[in-house]
Amino acid sequence: MRVGFVNILGFPNAGKSTLLNALMGEKLAIVSSKVQTTRHRIKGILSTADYQIVISDTPGIIEPQYKLHERMMAAVRSALEDGDLALLLVDLKQDWKRSDQLFSSLKLKVPAIVVLNKKDLVSKDKLQEAVLYFSKKPYCKKVVAISAKNEKMSILLDELLPFLPAGDPFYDTEQISDLQTRFFVGEIIRGKIFDIMEEEIPYHTAVMVREFKDKRGLIRILADLIVNRETQKGIILGQQGVTIKKIGSEARKDIEAFLQEKVYLELFVKVRPRWRDNELLLNEYGY
Repeated sequence: MRVGFVNILGFPNAGKSTLLNALMGEKLAIVSSKVQTTRHRIKGILSTADYQIVISDTPGIIEPQYKLHERMMAAVRSALEDGDLALLLVDLKQDWKRSDQLFSSLKLKVPAIVVLNKKDLVSKDKLQEAVLYFSKKPYCKKVVAISAKNEKMSILLDELLPFLPAGDPFYDTEQISDLQTRFFVGEIIRGKIFDIMEEEIPYHTAVMVREFKDKRGLIRILADLIVNRETQKGIILGQQGVTIKKIGSEARKDIEAFLQEKVYLELFVKVRPRWRDNELLLNEYGY
C-alpha cells in the first residue's frame, strides 16, 4: 500500500484549492476568484484499498504584510518540511518565469511534480512550450497538465503514486480530514463572505464558531464575523440586515449539505480593530 503526504504549493489563485477539492471529490477548501482565500493548511485524506494520500492545500505564497500573513506563510513552511512529494501548481495563463523563480527559491528536499493547470485555456502549442520549459528545471521530476475544474484527477493520481513510500495508513480510512467539523463550518461561512461581499471586506473578516450543539436532530451553530472597523460591520449587516441574512441563508444550505443534517445558524458581527496584527486574537480565531 502506498502512503504519503503530498503538498500543493504555488502562487495565490493558481487553483490549489480547486485541485484539492478535485482530488478529494469533496469541497474541503474555499474556492474563490479572489486571491489569498486560503489561510490555513487544509489536509484532505484520500484512501482506497491501494493507497492513502494526505493532500495539503496551502496558502498562496506572498510577502507578509500582517501577522496573519506571517502565520499563513508558517503553514507553507510546515508543508515544505514534512511532505513526501510536492505538487508545484502553475496557472498556464500567468507568468511561468515567476513560478519558476518561486519554485527554485523553495529549495525543496522532496521530489516535485509540476502541475500545469487550466490547460483548456491555452493552445496546444503553448501547452507543449510550458511542458518543455518546466521539464528542464532541476526541481522537476515530472510535468502533468490538467484542468482541475473540468476533468477527473485519475491521470495525476497515477503519476504521483510511484513517488510515495509503501506503508500502513496514518488515518482511519473513513476519515477525510484531520480538521474538526467546526473548522469546515467556519470556512463555509467565510466562503460565503468571499462570494457575496466586495473586494476589500473578505480580507478584513474572520469567522469564529462560538457554539456547535446537536439538539434532537437540529444542529445549533452560533458564529461571530470579526471585522476591523465599524464601517465594515455596517456593510456586512446591510440595509435592515439584508446582507447578513443572505450570508447566513446561503451558508446554512451549504452547511446542511456538508453535515447531512438540519441546521439552525445565527451570525453576529463584532468589531476587533487591527485583529490581523494581534497575536492573542489570532490565537483565539484559530490562526
